[in-house]
Amino acid sequence: MDHALLTRPARQQALHDALAARILVLDGAMGTMVQRYRLAEEAYRGDRFKDHAKDLRGNNDLLTLTRPQVIREIHAQYLEVGADILETNTFNATTISQADYALESIAYELNFEGARLARAVADEFTARNPARPRFVAGVLGPMSRTLSLSPDVNDPGYRAVTFDQVKIAYLEAVKGLVEGGADILMVETIFDTLNAKAALFAIDEYFEASGTRLPIMISGTITDASGRTLSGQTPEAFWNSVRHARPLSVGFNCALGAAQLRPHVEELARIADCLVSAHPNAGLPNAMAEYDELPEETAAFIREWAEAGWLNITGGCCGTTPAHIAAIAKIVAPCKPRIAPKIEPKLRLSGLEPCNIGEDSLFVNVGERTNVTGSKMFARLILSGDYTEALAVARQQVENGAQVIDVNMDEAMLDSQAAMTKFLNLIAAEPDISRVPIMLDSSKWSVIEAGLKCVQGKSVVNSISMKEGEEEFVKHANLARRYGAAVVVMAFDEKGQADTLERKKSICKRSYDILVERVGFAPEDIIFDPNIFAIATGIEEHNRYGLDYLEAIAWIHRNLPHAKTSGGVSNLSFSFRGNEPVREAMHPRSSTTAPRPA
Repeated sequence: MDHALLTRPARQQALHDALAARILVLDGAMGTMVQRYRLAEEAYRGDRFKDHAKDLRGNNDLLTLTRPQVIREIHAQYLEVGADILETNTFNATTISQADYALESIAYELNFEGARLARAVADEFTARNPARPRFVAGVLGPMSRTLSLSPDVNDPGYRAVTFDQVKIAYLEAVKGLVEGGADILMVETIFDTLNAKAALFAIDEYFEASGTRLPIMISGTITDASGRTLSGQTPEAFWNSVRHARPLSVGFNCALGAAQLRPHVEELARIADCLVSAHPNAGLPNAMAEYDELPEETAAFIREWAEAGWLNITGGCCGTTPAHIAAIAKIVAPCKPRIAPKIEPKLRLSGLEPCNIGEDSLFVNVGERTNVTGSKMFARLILSGDYTEALAVARQQVENGAQVIDVNMDEAMLDSQAAMTKFLNLIAAEPDISRVPIMLDSSKWSVIEAGLKCVQGKSVVNSISMKEGEEEFVKHANLARRYGAAVVVMAFDEKGQADTLERKKSICKRSYDILVERVGFAPEDIIFDPNIFAIATGIEEHNRYGLDYLEAIAWIHRNLPHAKTSGGVSNLSFSFRGNEPVREAMHPRSSTTAPRPA
């Protein structure tokens, strides 16, 4: 059968077969190749945009419409020398990035035509050699606006765009790429993980609405010798933040040459339970912003990675040419593809740095002073608008050993959503605070969701429950999964709080089954809070409250695989408020009894 006429499902199978057999090769730089044509500004305009009010030079995505033969030739040159996967010419094809050229209205068309053009060239080469099918990766670039960084040095909490604006822009691009014929969606050159999470949210939303699912490639960029993304994350923190998308591959590209990228590719190869990709620059640019690294030099670095068993997909980014891709394709051809390792199922959270909680983890300290319902001082600071001192409270929590900080803005006199957004945006500008994960704490889902739109790391939603029924529970769980968050699940159902051991066990089991089997939630991302009630109240029915909680914790760890547990142990001693010696004596004992709470 002619592979060029294969259906999309057949092409998906061919892609997976090829990845199992060998290391696949991406193409190289589009911009570098466009520069070789030395196109005048008029060439970018073509007839269609000859009277456009803004300068269009440098808008390479537009060439898909005005000079399609140029883009076709570049695609063909890469396939001629051994590339397996073409990247669409859509790096800046979103309404937000095209706004720089006043061309927002053609964003969908750029993606659709970019995918359609690449599809035609890939199919042409597949038809020549059906045993070597070629594939199309629809590129979703990082955008010209960022969600984690303020463009105003005088206002670190300001953002030029919102999460929803970025998501909507990506959603339109995704639609164009899929309808144009892409085989893969590739979120690449990620320097701000929150932008990437908005792209992944849009992709998942499109998949659900359309019934179409494509493999996802995720590729970040390490910007300098610090070994972090521009928005400050380490490679493992970055992976923890995006792994909820269950991508085909994760990797790095751009900013660095292969020599500098080496340790970061090695780290991903060790920690990622999916395929690994890498397409580095041709070294670092010289004083004239040109790339001098020869094809043989780039290929030699990549050969080391391939021989070490780190790679499944490789290629080139800035400065690479068909000569580089030819050298890379030749050098990786004899090497076997990496086999993804089996990774221990841990609760893998992140701020700027990872926070991994496994079966051997005893306790994780959650700092709760950044909570207006639990700290009068913090509430006073937020209500008075003193966010500088409020940040100092968060900083003190981290300095004193908090591995996660709980943020709650539930106060009747506050616009809780606005306060949550402002405080988290300010935290993002403080690396000594934002290095740890955030627990988003509210009784209102709208406030939790406002927080999810501000956090680039993997956070914890505190909390969801079946208090309002299964339908609402599933809705919130699906959204938490789509945002890439773990969840605290309270032992509530339609009848109220679980106040006995049997009720705790029954509700937690029911919640776990719904989350894992119906929602597709990773079991290790579930944290149960089976409710701690005060003991010694003088009411006989309350006498077992402490034991019921502790026995419920043990039961959860024995019967609900990989789930974690949580609880405010101080609740046990509420009946002794004012009698601090008794309370202090109770807490160390109870804290060491409960097995492995998160």
